[in-house]
Amino acid sequence: MNNRVEKFEDLDVWQNAIELSINIYKLLKDCRDYSFKDQICRASVSIPSNIAEGFERQYNKEFIQFLHIAKGSAGEVRTQLLLASRLGFINDDDYTIQQEKVKRISAQLYMLIKTRKEKFK
Repeated sequence: MNNRVEKFEDLDVWQNAIELSINIYKLLKDCRDYSFKDQICRASVSIPSNIAEGFERQYNKEFIQFLHIAKGSAGEVRTQLLLASRLGFINDDDYTIQQEKVKRISAQLYMLIKTRKEKFK
């Protein structure tokens, strides 16, 4: 089996971020607070989008910069999920599941940033 990463779609963190974004869109499809819904959806889309954009850049330093932006968006999504839960836009189980997903993505981003800094100077 080839574990080589040749395109951003091969990255587990990108795949997980896509899944998170789809889940958030589905969970909030009936949310009538359109401003809130737009904000959390945009933040969730920002995670895989920045991973992809950074991967396609020419230099490792640029990739790392975009990974940091993606990690910031993950923090934004974590905050907005908490708000969605407390405002009753999503139930407690959905909150817990998605919060664990975004925490995992954040940890994956941290490790990828660390690896890129150490091994791809």
